[in-house]
Amino acid sequence: MQAHATYPSLAGRRVFITGGASGIGAAMVEAFSEQGAIVGHCDLAADAAEALAEQIAAAGHPRPWFRALDVTDTPALQAAISAFAAASGGLEVLVNNVANDTRHDPLEMDEAGWRRCIAVNLDCAFFASQRAVELMRGGGNGGAIINFSSINALLGPADMPGYATAKAGLLGLTKSLARRYGMDGIRVNAILPGWVVTPRQLALWLTPEAEAEWMEQTCLKQRIQPRDAANLALFLASDDSRMITNQHFVIDAGRV
Repeated sequence: MQAHATYPSLAGRRVFITGGASGIGAAMVEAFSEQGAIVGHCDLAADAAEALAEQIAAAGHPRPWFRALDVTDTPALQAAISAFAAASGGLEVLVNNVANDTRHDPLEMDEAGWRRCIAVNLDCAFFASQRAVELMRGGGNGGAIINFSSINALLGPADMPGYATAKAGLLGLTKSLARRYGMDGIRVNAILPGWVVTPRQLALWLTPEAEAEWMEQTCLKQRIQPRDAANLALFLASDDSRMITNQHFVIDAGRV
C-alpha cells in the first residue's frame, strides 16, 4: 500500500466537499477522513455516499456527514453547508469539486442545456463559496477554498465548450475571491486535473485508443488516479500551504 503524507493541522478541521460520493470527490472524503478531519459532503448519489461512509467507518474513521441534493438548487446547497457547520462546530475548508463533463456539440446545445452546464460546473462553486466565506469570517480563523477546475480550461476541447467555459470561469473566481478575502485569512486556490481515471471515465470515454493517445501527450506514462488529486487538495487545505493563495495547480502528468 502506498504511504501518504500526514498533515497534523488537518486533524479536527471541518471540511465540506461538493460531489463527494464518487470519483475524485470520494477520494477526498476518504483522504480527509484519514487525516482526522471532520468531513461533510453532498451529492445526488445517496447509495454511493452510504457505501463510502460504511467503508470509511470500517477503516476506523468517523462516518462523514452527508446530504443528498442537487447543487444547482442554491438554497439547498447553502443550507447543507450551514447545517454541516452547525453540526460540526464550524467550517475551515470548502472543496468545490462537483462537475459534469458530458460531451456536447456546440450547435446542438439549447439554452436550457447551456445554462444547466454552467450551473453545475460554475454557479454552484460561487454560491457554495459565498456561504463558506460567511462561515469562515464568522469563525475568525480564516480558511481555505479549493476549486476544482480542469486542464480543459486551458486546452478548450472542441466537444465540451460549456464545460471548458465553466472551468475557465473557476480560474477567474479563484483569483477574485483570493484577492477579496485574503484580509480575512481565507486562502483560495484551484486544482486543474488532467484525465483522472475514474469509473465514469472508464465507462464513457477512456477507451484503450483514447488512453493510448493521451499517454503519447504526457511526460509521465502512468494513469492519474483520484487519490493523486486528493493528495494535492490535502496539502492546499493544510497549514503547510499557509502562504499559498491565488494560485492554479496543474496535475496532469505533464500534458500541458
